[in-house]
Amino acid sequence: MSRLADYFIVIGYDHDKDRNGSSEGRIIQRFPETDWESCPFTQSIELFCRPIGWTLSAQRQPPEFFVAVLTDIDADRHYLSVLTFSESVAISPTKSDDGDSEEDSAVTIHSLMYSPKCLVLVSRLDYFETFKNCLGIIYTAYVDKLDVQLEALVGNILGCVQVPPPGGPQVRFSIGAGDRQALQPPVSGTVPSSHSATALLFQQLGIQNVLTLFCAALTDHKILFHSQSYSRLTDACQAINILQYPLKYSYVYVPILPAPLYEVLNTPTPFIAGVHSSLADDTADLVDVIVVDLDGGSVHIPECVNLPTLPEPMVSRAKKALTMIDISSISTCTWSEMVMNADLLMADYAFPPPSPKKPPSLEQKDKEIRAIFIRFFAELLTGYRSCLTVIRIHPEPFITFHKANFLGHRGMVDAEFVVRVLEGMGFGTFVAERGNPYRACDIFDEVYANIHDQLTVESADPDKVMEHIKDLAKQLHTNESPNPQPYVQKVPKPTEGAYNRIHQTPFPILDSENVHKILREGIEKQNINKIPLRPHQVRIVPMGTPITALVDRQRIVDNNARRLEVLRNCINFVFDNKISDARIIFPAVLRALKSRVARLALTQELSYHIRSNRAVLEHQQFDLVVKLLNCCLQNDSSMDENGVAAAILPLATTFYRRLCTGIIQFAYTCVQEHAVWQNMQFWEAAFYLDVQKQIQQLYAPHFEENHVGDKRDSFQSSPTHKNSELNVSKNCNGQSVTQEKRSSYRAREMGALEIAAEQLRTWPTLSEEKKAEMISNEESTVYSQAIHYANRMVYMRVPLETQKTMKALSPDWESTSNSNIASSLADSESIDAESGYDEMEICDVGASVIKFVTRFVDKVCNDSRVTQEHIKSLHQMIPGVVAMHIETLEAVNRESKRLPPIQKPKILKPTLLPGEEVVIDGLRVYLLPDGREEGLGGNMGGPTLLPAEGAISLTNYRIIFKGTPCDPLACEQIVIRSFPISTLTKEKLVKLQYTPHIDQLPKEGLQLRACIFQLMKIAFDEEVSPDDVEAFRKLSTKYRSPTNVFMTFAFSGQAVPQPSAMLKPIEKNASLKNFAKKTIMRTARKAGIAKQKAPKRKYVLPTPPMSRRSMSPRSSAGSDSESDRPASEALDDLSIIDEGEFGRSWLSDPKVIEKLMERPGYQDYIRQGFGDPSDGTVRGKSTEQFRVSTINSNFSVSKSYPALLVVPANFPDDSIRKFARTHRQYRFPVVTWRHPRTKALLLRASGFHGRGLMGMLKSDPTTGTSTGEISATLHQERYFSCIVSATPNSTKSYKPSYSDSLTSLDSLMLSGVQDILPETPEVVRRSHPATGSMRNINNPKSSFLTLPRRTRTLRNAWPTFSRIGSIREKPRGNSNSATLDHLSPALHQNGGVNDRADLLHTSVQGLKRVALYVLGEKTQMKGIKVESFPKCDFIPVDFYEVRHVKASFKKLMRACVPSAPLTQETGFLKLVEESEWLLQVQNIMQLAGATVDLLDVQGSSVMICLEDGWDCTTQVVSVSQLLLDPYYRTIEGFKCLVEKEWLSFGHRFTHRSNQTVANQASGFAPMFLQFLDVVHQIHHQFPLSFEFNQFFLRFIAYHYVSNRFRTFMMDNEYERVEAGWLIDDRRSSKINHDQSDLDGGFVPRYQQSNQGLSIWDYIEKHHRKSTVFMNFLYSPTDQDSVLRPYSNLSNLRIWDFYLTEDLAHGPAYEIETTNKEIQISEEEKTDSSGQPLLRKMVNGCYDNVSIQLPNVFRQMLLELHKLETDLGHFQQKWKTVWDRLELPTGQRETIHRNFSFNTQIVKSHGRSIHKRSTLEILVKGKMLGEAAKMFSQPHRFEKYTYTTPAYCDYCGQVLWGLLKTGMHCTDCGYNCHEKCLSHVPKNCTKLKLVPDSSNSSANVSRSSDTSTLKSEELPVDTGPTYATYTPTTTNTEQSCLHKGYLYKRGALLKGWKQRWFVLDATKHQLRYYDSEEDTNCKGFIELFDVQSVQPIRNVQGAPKKSDENAFFELKTNRRIYNFLAADSKTAQTWIDRIHSFI
Repeated sequence: MSRLADYFIVIGYDHDKDRNGSSEGRIIQRFPETDWESCPFTQSIELFCRPIGWTLSAQRQPPEFFVAVLTDIDADRHYLSVLTFSESVAISPTKSDDGDSEEDSAVTIHSLMYSPKCLVLVSRLDYFETFKNCLGIIYTAYVDKLDVQLEALVGNILGCVQVPPPGGPQVRFSIGAGDRQALQPPVSGTVPSSHSATALLFQQLGIQNVLTLFCAALTDHKILFHSQSYSRLTDACQAINILQYPLKYSYVYVPILPAPLYEVLNTPTPFIAGVHSSLADDTADLVDVIVVDLDGGSVHIPECVNLPTLPEPMVSRAKKALTMIDISSISTCTWSEMVMNADLLMADYAFPPPSPKKPPSLEQKDKEIRAIFIRFFAELLTGYRSCLTVIRIHPEPFITFHKANFLGHRGMVDAEFVVRVLEGMGFGTFVAERGNPYRACDIFDEVYANIHDQLTVESADPDKVMEHIKDLAKQLHTNESPNPQPYVQKVPKPTEGAYNRIHQTPFPILDSENVHKILREGIEKQNINKIPLRPHQVRIVPMGTPITALVDRQRIVDNNARRLEVLRNCINFVFDNKISDARIIFPAVLRALKSRVARLALTQELSYHIRSNRAVLEHQQFDLVVKLLNCCLQNDSSMDENGVAAAILPLATTFYRRLCTGIIQFAYTCVQEHAVWQNMQFWEAAFYLDVQKQIQQLYAPHFEENHVGDKRDSFQSSPTHKNSELNVSKNCNGQSVTQEKRSSYRAREMGALEIAAEQLRTWPTLSEEKKAEMISNEESTVYSQAIHYANRMVYMRVPLETQKTMKALSPDWESTSNSNIASSLADSESIDAESGYDEMEICDVGASVIKFVTRFVDKVCNDSRVTQEHIKSLHQMIPGVVAMHIETLEAVNRESKRLPPIQKPKILKPTLLPGEEVVIDGLRVYLLPDGREEGLGGNMGGPTLLPAEGAISLTNYRIIFKGTPCDPLACEQIVIRSFPISTLTKEKLVKLQYTPHIDQLPKEGLQLRACIFQLMKIAFDEEVSPDDVEAFRKLSTKYRSPTNVFMTFAFSGQAVPQPSAMLKPIEKNASLKNFAKKTIMRTARKAGIAKQKAPKRKYVLPTPPMSRRSMSPRSSAGSDSESDRPASEALDDLSIIDEGEFGRSWLSDPKVIEKLMERPGYQDYIRQGFGDPSDGTVRGKSTEQFRVSTINSNFSVSKSYPALLVVPANFPDDSIRKFARTHRQYRFPVVTWRHPRTKALLLRASGFHGRGLMGMLKSDPTTGTSTGEISATLHQERYFSCIVSATPNSTKSYKPSYSDSLTSLDSLMLSGVQDILPETPEVVRRSHPATGSMRNINNPKSSFLTLPRRTRTLRNAWPTFSRIGSIREKPRGNSNSATLDHLSPALHQNGGVNDRADLLHTSVQGLKRVALYVLGEKTQMKGIKVESFPKCDFIPVDFYEVRHVKASFKKLMRACVPSAPLTQETGFLKLVEESEWLLQVQNIMQLAGATVDLLDVQGSSVMICLEDGWDCTTQVVSVSQLLLDPYYRTIEGFKCLVEKEWLSFGHRFTHRSNQTVANQASGFAPMFLQFLDVVHQIHHQFPLSFEFNQFFLRFIAYHYVSNRFRTFMMDNEYERVEAGWLIDDRRSSKINHDQSDLDGGFVPRYQQSNQGLSIWDYIEKHHRKSTVFMNFLYSPTDQDSVLRPYSNLSNLRIWDFYLTEDLAHGPAYEIETTNKEIQISEEEKTDSSGQPLLRKMVNGCYDNVSIQLPNVFRQMLLELHKLETDLGHFQQKWKTVWDRLELPTGQRETIHRNFSFNTQIVKSHGRSIHKRSTLEILVKGKMLGEAAKMFSQPHRFEKYTYTTPAYCDYCGQVLWGLLKTGMHCTDCGYNCHEKCLSHVPKNCTKLKLVPDSSNSSANVSRSSDTSTLKSEELPVDTGPTYATYTPTTTNTEQSCLHKGYLYKRGALLKGWKQRWFVLDATKHQLRYYDSEEDTNCKGFIELFDVQSVQPIRNVQGAPKKSDENAFFELKTNRRIYNFLAADSKTAQTWIDRIHSFI
C-alpha cells in the first residue's frame, strides 16, 4: 500500500518580488511540512506550476489543470498535478523604488489585477484523473463555500487514501466533501496505462509522423514538442513513452519545461521535452533537435539528423494494421479527421457498408494502436531469449545479451535501426529486467512467446491479423480496468461561472495543526487495518521461438550439401597427409567458405580432429590449416555475428607444428592479422559464452536425468552457443546420429536459462552454507575463465615478430567497425605516397597488449561481481604473462625463418626488345587485382587470372611483370603486364587487403600508374628484401626521369651514350664574376659603348645581323603558365642570342636546304604548290603568291618555328622580323595549307601580345618604343592585307560545291540565328511594327545573311526562322529576301528604333563574307580595331587550356583504370562524365569543323591564333587538314601532317610528356593524345576514308610517350637540329652528301653514336611486311573529299585504347615481343603426341582477339603467303597482291550507288548540323563584342567641358579644350564628340568606364595610322567599315544584375570594410570597387566557382549596431567570403540574385 499523494502545496504570486507585473512563485503552505523519508520534497516546484512565468493578468482566467513530470536523482518520476486559478489583487499607482514608471512595464497595470495561485499535489503514482478530481473538490469547496473544512480534505488526501500496488483490488474512498470516488490499480505494474494518449497523438500527427518520432526516440535523438496546451504536451510525451513498451525511456524526460530551464535543451544527451508554443521561438537555434508542432501536426527534422529506416517487414505490417484498425466500425463523423482513416480501404467500394451506430471510443482505439506496437517489438525481438547469456545466478542473477549472435541469426547486421536499438540504454534496461528467467510475466512475455505462431497463421489467413490485434487490445484494456462492473463516481464541481465572481475572497490559509492531526490519524488507522494483498505469481519465463527456428533449415541443407561434402573431404585429405589431393580441391573449398554454414562446419570438423589427437601437424598440413582459418576469418566481419571467430579461438591455440626440439609454433601466430581480435565486444561476448558453459556444467549434476542426450552428444556441442545451427552442420557432415534421434534428446535437455530458473526457484529453500558454497563456486568459475581469456588475448594480440611494431587500432573504432582486417585506405588516390609505414603504429607492443587485456579484465570482472582481491591478482598476473609470451615468440620467430622455403613457381624470363637490357632482374611479387574487371572471372567471365605470382623486372625501357595466376584452375596461363618506364606517372605505397589464393600477403604493396592507361598493384614476396625494393624504386625513378633525352632508350638502347655535353654552356658562367662580366659586356656592345667582337664560332647556327631577345612574355590568358615551369630540354641560354654567336647563314649552302626539303613536312609544301626555296626563280614568278621563306633557317626569328616557312611572296623578310614581335613566342602567322578548289588559306600563329611590361621589353632596340610599336603594327596590317589579297574570296565570289548547295552558310543563317541569339524581353517590348520591306541598298552579294520577308505577328514578335536545312522555307530569290547589311530607314518611324533589327545588324555585322577569319582568344580579340584590318574578322572562341587537359586526363585515367572496384555512386560513366574529356574532344572537333566550313563552303581563309600556338592551335589545324584533305588520311599523308604541324611547328613533346627530370614538375599534358583521340572519333564515323586502321592510331598513342623512338623527342625543330639527327636521314639514297659538306652549314652539338630510330621508318618497315596497320575498308574512290563528323556527345565514344589490355603477351604495340610471346605460347600448347593443338580457345579478357582471330582479308593473305612458302614460289609482298585485286570482269561498269531522296536528305541534314555548329561559334564570338551592346540601356549625355586631355571613346580622337566641348554620360562616364553621338552604342552600364590597356596594345592600330598605310601603298579593300566597340570592365545594364554597397570581411583577424559590389551577368563575376565612383576594379569573384550562398548568424567580430539577419556567406572552391548588407531584405536580394547564376 502506498500513499495517493505525498505533498499538498499552495503556491502563490510573490508580491515582494514584483517588477511591473511579473514576479516569481512562492510556496505559501505545504503539507506535510516535514519530508517523508522515502520521498524527499522536490525543490523549484514553483517553476513547473507556471512554465511561462508568474505574471499578473488584467482579466480573471478560468481554472486550469495539467500534470508536470519531475525526475529525481534516482531516476524516479514524480508527478505534479497543478490546478491554477486567479485571485484579485489591488494595485496602488505608486512609483516603484527604482524610479521606473508604469509606461516601462511589460504588462499594463490597472488598479485591479489578478494573480495566479496554484494548488499542487505531488505523487509518485500516475492516477491523473483522481488527482484532478481531488484538486477540483478542494477548489469547489473554496469557491462555492461548501460546508466542509479544507483542512479535512487535504488531510484525507494525504493520509487516509491508500492505493494498493498493481494487481490489487479496487479502492473506493471519499475525501469528506460528499464525494464518491474509485481507484483501480492496473493488473501488471510493468505495463503502462495510457487511457487515450496514444490515439490522441495519432489524431494530432498522423501515422507517418508518429512512426518517425517512434524511430527517433528509440535511436536516441532529441525530441521537442510544443503546443498551446500543457495537457497535450504531457499526453504526447507520455504516448511516445508508452509506445516504446516493453522498452523504457532512460534519458531526460521533461514533458513541460519551464522557460528558466531552457538551457537543458542544449544538453548533448537525448531527451523528450515539451514547451509552450508562445516560447517556441526561443528554441529556433537548436540545430540537432526534432521539433514537433502538436497543434499544426508537423514534424521538423534538421538536416544534420539522419534517422534510420524501420526494418522490414515489421514496419509494413504495422502501417497496414494502423490503417485497418476496426474497418467495420469506424464512424466517418467521428474519425474523419484521423490520419488512421480505416475507411481508406473501403473508399473504392461501390456499396460500402453502413456506418455503425456506436462509434468506437478513443480509448478503445488507443489499445488497438498499442497492440500493434507490442506486436512490432515482439516480432523485432523474436529469438532474443536464445541470445541471453547467463553469467551469474547467485546471489543475484547477471545475464547479458549476445548482440552479434542475434544480429547474425536474424540477418540484421546492416540494419542500422536494430543495431542502434540494441546498443541503447533502453534495451540494456530491458535485458536487466526481463532477462531473469524466473519472474512475474506480463503481456509482452505472452505475446513474445506466441508471435511466431501467430504470424504463421496470419500469413495463411490475413483476416486473423485484426482478430489477434483486438484480442491483445482487450488484454490491455483489462489490465487498466480489470473490474467489469463500472462504479459511478460522484465528484462535486463548481457552479458555472463561479471563477468569475467579482467578490471572491482569497484562498484561505489552512490550519497546519488540524491538517497534520488528520494526517496522523489516517496513517495510524491504515497501520491497523492493512488490506491483505495477493503476491505476484512468479514463474519460469517462456523461451519463445528459438532463434535458429527462424532459418529455413531445409533450404540451407539443399544449398550447402555438396560444398560441405567437398569441405569435409579436403580436411580429411589434409589430416591424412594427402596434400596433393587436398590442393586439387582447395580452391573449391575456399569458394565454399564464403557461406556461413560452411565456415561453421569447418570449425566443427577441425574440432573433431583435435579430439582425435591430431593437433600436431606437419609443415604442409599446418600451412593448409592456417590458410583455411584465415579464409574463414576473412569472410566474416569483426563483429563475429556467426560465431566463427569464437569457434576458431580454441582451434588456433591447439593446432601447432614442431619447429625444432623444444620449440613449437601454434596456429594463432599466423591468424592474428584480423580486425576481430581488436574488437573488445567480441572478447566480452566470447568470454560470457564460455562462462555460461561452465555454469551449465557446474549445475549439470543436479539435472542428470535431463542430460542423457546431452552426454551422448556432448563431444559435438557447438563452441559458440547451444542454439547455433549445429544440427545442420552435423547432418551435412554425415554424422551417424539422425535428426530425429537428436531432436528427441534435445527436447529433454535444459538450457542455461532453464537451469538458472530452477536455481532461482529453489534458492529460498537452501541453507546458508549451501548458498555460500554456490556463490563461491560461481566466483571461482568466472575467475578461472578470466585467467584463461587473459592468456588467450595475449596469444592473439602479441605479433610473432615482436621487434616490429604492431598496428594499434582504437578499440572504440574497432567495436563499431564491420570491416575485415584487410580493409584499408590503400586504394584511395588521396593517400600520400609515404603512408602505410609508421603513422598508425606504436612502439611498445607489450604495453599496448597489457592495456588492452587490463581493460577487458576490469570490464568483465566488475560486471560479473568478481571480488576486488581476484581482480587485483589478475592485474598483477597480466604483465608477467605478456613478457613471458614475448620471450617465447622470439625463439619461435627465429626458428620459423629457418624453415625451408615453400616451393614456389619458377621465375619466368621476360621477352626483351633488341637493345633492351635488364637493370634489375626478376623480383618475386604478386600482381594484385585493381578496379578493372578483366581477368577476375567475375561479371566478364573467364578464368581468374589475378592475383598472379611471378616476377617484376626493370629494364632500361620497360617495367615488366611475368607470372602465372595463383588460382590453380588457371595456373597454366601466363600473365604479362608491362609498360615503358617513361610512361610512369605516379608511384605510391599502399596497404593491402586479404586476397584469395595468396597465403601470406604482406601489409604493404607498391602501386605503379602509367599514362598509357596501365596500372600495376604489386606485393613483394617475403623473400625480397627491403633493400631490393628500395633499389627498384630508386632505379625506376632514375630511368623514368633522365637528365636529358639522350639518356632515354631511343638513344641509349643500342649504345652507351657519351658524356652529355649539355652542361658545357654552364661552364662559361661557372662563377658569378664571369657571369657578371659577360652580362655587362653584352649590354655595352648593344648600347654601342664597347666594340663588337668578331664572330665566334660557338654555335655554328648563323644568324642575320640583328640583336634581340628571343624570350617572349607570357600572357595571363595563355593556355599554360610557363613562368613556373622548368626549362626546356634544349639550351635555355639560347633564349638570349648574340649576333656574334652565329656563323654564316644556311642560305649559302643550298645542299642543306635541299636536305631539309626532303623532310615529309616540307615535301607537303611542294605538293601544295608553294614552291621550293632551292629554286632561285621562285621570287621572280609573278603568278605565284606564296614562297617558302628561309628567314628562320637559323631560327633567329622564332626558335620554336621550323626553318622553312610559307609566307606571301610579295612580303619581305625584313618586315616579317619587325612584326613577328606582335605575337607570343614570335610565332607570326604562316600558311600551312591551301584549299585546292577555293584557294582559301589555313594559317596558324600564336596569340597576340598585349601592351604590358613584357610588351615594352620586346620593343625594337633600333628605334624608340612608340616608333617600334607603330612600325610593327603597320607591318602586321600589311601582312594581313597580303593574306587577304591572296584569298580569291576577297575579290570575287565563288561557286560552292554541288554537295553544299542546299546547306551553304548563306541559307544556314536563316535557320540558325534565331536559336543562337538570345531572346531579350526588353528588345521585344520596345520594338515597333515594321511598315515596309527591308531592302538591300548595297550589293546583295556583300552579305550572306539573308532573312525571308515575313509579316510581323501580334505583339510585335519577330517571326520564327525556318529549321536548319529546311527546303520548304528556303527563300526563292532576292525579291523575297532582304539583307541585314543595311536596314531601310523606313523601319524607323517617329524616331523609334527597331531594336531587334539593330541587334541583328550589330551582332552579325561581322559575319559578312570576309576574306580572312581570325579565331583567337577572347582576351586578345577584344582590343582589336577591325577597321585597320579590312576584309578580316576576329572571332573570339572558347577552348580548353592545358591545365584543364591535365586535370581532365587524371580523372579519365582514374575512371578507365581505377585502383579499386567502382561503386554504384561512382560508376564508370559518371566518372568519365566528370572528367570532361569528351567535352574537350567535342570542342576540338567543333573548332575544326568551323574551320572546314569557312575554308570549303565560305571560301574564306582562316587563321588560328590560340595560346602560344603549339597546343590547341596545333590540334585544331591538324584536325582541320585531316577533314579537308584526303591525302592526310593515308599513312604517308598522316606522317606528313604530324611531321609538319606537330614536330616542325614546335609542339613541346619533351615538356608536355615530362621526358626529363627538369620537366617532371609541370605535369603530364596529353595534347597529342587528345588529337589522336579526335582522329579516332573521325575514323570511327568514316571507316572507309582512312588508309590506316585503329591499331595505327593506338600504336602512335602508345609510342609517342614510350621513348622508344626519337621522333617525338625534343620541343622543336631547333633542338632536333642541335641534336644532329634531324637532317641525318640514313635511309635516304637519293642524295648522299659528304659529311664535310654538311659540316659546312651545321655541326651537331651532341655527338651520339646512336642517333635513334624514327617511328615512321618502323611503321613503313612493318607496313611493307604485314597488314598490321592496313585498313581493308579503305575506299579512296567512294569517300567524300571533305569529312564532316558529328561532334555531339552522343556520337562520341570512349577510345578502347583507354580500356583494353592484353594479359596474354603484354601491350600489342610492342610487335616483336608480342609475336615472340605468341610463338612461345603456341609451341607449348601441344597434345599428348607432341603435335600442335588445332583447337584454340580465345578469351576476351586474356587474349588479343584481333591477333588471335584476324579478319578475313588478313587471314586470306596469310594463307596465300603460307601456300607460296609450301610450294616454293617467290613470296610476293602483300601490298602487291592487294593492289592487283579487282572487281569481277564486266561488273565494274554496272555497279553504281543509287542515292535515294531520303539518303540525300540525311546527308544534307548532317552537313546542316555541322555548319550550324560553325555558325554558333561565329555568332557567339561576335556576341562577346558587337551584339552585347544592344542588351542594355541608352546613355544620358550632357555637355561637358574637359579641362584635362581626354579621348573620344568612340573614334579615339582627342577631346580637350574650351572650344571642344564633348558629351559625357552622367551614369557611366562615357565620353564622345557631339558628332559621334548618333553612332555611340547603347551600352550604358551606370558605372564608370575603366580604360582597357588592351586598346593600346602593340597589335592594335589607331585610325590615325591609316594614312601611313596608304602612303606605303599597301592593298586596302573598300569593304564596309565596322563600328568600333571599346571593351570596358563593366558590362551592359542587363548584364549588371545587381549592385550596391556591402561590407566585406577581409582575411583572418581583419575588419569589415565597405565596398561597392557589381554583379555582372555577362562575365559571370561579382566585382567590387572602393566606392561607386571608383573606376578601378579591386577584385572579383568568379561565379563559376561559387558552391553555395546562404544567410548566417552569430558572426564573430560583427560591426556594432548591425542587423544579425543581414549577414550572408558565399562559399567558393578556394575560400569562404562573409558579407554584411544594410538590412536583412537587402541581404536576401543579394542571395537571390547570386542564386540565379549558380
